[in-house]
Amino acid sequence: MHVLVTGGCGYIGSVLLPQLLAADVVDHVTVLDNLTASTPRNLMGLGLGTTDRLQFQRGDVREYGDVENAMRNTDTVIHLAAITGADSTHERREETFDVNYDGTENVVRAAGKLDVENVVFASSCNLYGRASSTDIDETTDPDPLNPYAEAKFDAETRLDEAKREYGFDGTALRMSTNYGYSPGVRFNLVVNYFVFRALTDRPLTVYGDGTNWRPFIHVQDAAQAYKHAALNPDAWPQDVYNVGANDQNYQVETIAELVQDELNHGLEITYLRDEHPGPSYHVNFDRLTQTGFTTEHTLREGIRDLADQFTTTTDHLTDSP
Repeated sequence: MHVLVTGGCGYIGSVLLPQLLAADVVDHVTVLDNLTASTPRNLMGLGLGTTDRLQFQRGDVREYGDVENAMRNTDTVIHLAAITGADSTHERREETFDVNYDGTENVVRAAGKLDVENVVFASSCNLYGRASSTDIDETTDPDPLNPYAEAKFDAETRLDEAKREYGFDGTALRMSTNYGYSPGVRFNLVVNYFVFRALTDRPLTVYGDGTNWRPFIHVQDAAQAYKHAALNPDAWPQDVYNVGANDQNYQVETIAELVQDELNHGLEITYLRDEHPGPSYHVNFDRLTQTGFTTEHTLREGIRDLADQFTTTTDHLTDSP
């Protein structure tokens, strides 16, 4: 199998690539990335330049020619490339739609032209907005509150149309909020940011009263979900799946308390009650169990592992001259 990963140098992609290369059924992986929000460093240790199993192409999903060129001879596409950081997209609406929607249009158009068998699209539970239900499943109507979520929902719709138009398999994975270490780790995600602040003895700032809900998933589990959907399309027949675990829904104030409990009992937690806390969604993941995929990591493990990455001193810094 030949797999194309768009945005493969990013937070999830840099964990996903070694997982794909370790799979016996994967002969070749192509990475398409414009390196705007990532770095070639995230490809280190994967044998780039020494094996024909991994190929990097610098390109932009907004450019159809870049997408088609990278997709040639591909069986499956995992489309991760996106503008991320939902809150920041209020000031980047046009750019967000250019990348997150128009880029997806280029991906599905090229997939149809080149007879790709399967497209796995990176969507987000963020598109549920501020739902009052504590049991949101895939039948719940989305209520996107920011351009990021709007573009993701529109891109899901376009993928569904393209499946009927071109006849390929495809599914959208509405991913929980990621956390945990990866070579391309991001710190505009609440768990990762709280861990960094805790280790630098700075207060954890919670917007609003902290009661807003979010589902969370370790980046290793998120990558495994994309791999599973890409390599086992028959197990993922539905148009969309919420991806996470029912016991991994947390209120943001609980996240702060868990970081405090794991890393620094004296850490101050402050509340900015006049600040808008953003979306709130408590998500049901029962449909996901039908695929045979399950998550493996807990939030406490992720907090400890990320802290270990910060606090472990490398040999070259500790060895004597």
